[in-house]
Amino acid sequence: MQSAETKPAFLITIDTEGDNIWSSPRQIETKNAGFLPRFQELCERFGLKPTYLTNYEMAISDQYIEFAKDCLERDTAEIGMHLHAWNSPPEEGLTEDDYRYLPYLIEYPEALIEQKIDYLTKLLEDTFSSKMTSHRAGRWAFNEFYAQTLVKHGYLVDCSVTPGVSWRKNLGDPKQQGGTDYRGFPDAPYYLDLSDIRKKGDSALLELPVSILPKYSKFISRCRKAINKLKGRDKEDATIWLRPTGNNLKNMLRVLDEAQQNKRPYVEFILHSSEFMPGGSPTFKTKESIEALYRDLTELFKAANGRYRGATLTEYAKQFGANN
Repeated sequence: MQSAETKPAFLITIDTEGDNIWSSPRQIETKNAGFLPRFQELCERFGLKPTYLTNYEMAISDQYIEFAKDCLERDTAEIGMHLHAWNSPPEEGLTEDDYRYLPYLIEYPEALIEQKIDYLTKLLEDTFSSKMTSHRAGRWAFNEFYAQTLVKHGYLVDCSVTPGVSWRKNLGDPKQQGGTDYRGFPDAPYYLDLSDIRKKGDSALLELPVSILPKYSKFISRCRKAINKLKGRDKEDATIWLRPTGNNLKNMLRVLDEAQQNKRPYVEFILHSSEFMPGGSPTFKTKESIEALYRDLTELFKAANGRYRGATLTEYAKQFGANN
């Protein structure tokens, strides 16, 4: 039987942000903070420790602050940083309407990127009396300068990489090139090369890519890619994430099974805080869909129980560093 230390980790990452950001609201509300205790209780029931990657509007939400401080006091979760550039101070317009286009942080001038990271890091650390050491980029947009700036601010772990997935077609500033293309990036933990984040390096920043599998076998995937190439289509192959959608429990269980079979050191679950609230996202619009979400979460966590160990991002990063 595996000891707790040798079991692979089940990492829960929650992008903790305002209500239904997908709808590009001009007045961002944070009612979803009231729905987080139920999820936290479920995690604790199975010995799992979420990392709540927190953005600006949640960092100033009294309800969220009370919830997060309780988790920190009981050592049942971690608070990390998540930055949405368009409304995170200092605000400086990039497009004709930032609340419509939701520009990526990497599209701003470097001096402003650093100012925004500095401001939110200090706000979170002052609010929670806790050093910020974990991070995920807003809208998955990451680059070398961003990584260098995180290192300057003492971050130890990032989880922005979505291996095999390109966000190029998802525009921020319509005059720029879109999001980050993660095709060809590693799908296992690695210390970042700060001059080329797709490469392993010797920086202090550990990258923990999101758990994403190809939907099809290698043979079928090669055939699909060959067909797309012949037709002149730059089309990505279908993927499976450890991310609930309301009808993908079987695929999420497959991620657990394949990770264990391939001796992967962790799996990384992703969801947004607003997805625990009816109407807080395009995916879970009703109370019934939230109940279905919790049924799937319970089955997923049951399947992980005994096979995986709970850990926050920073706990995992420190153990990884001690063993490598």
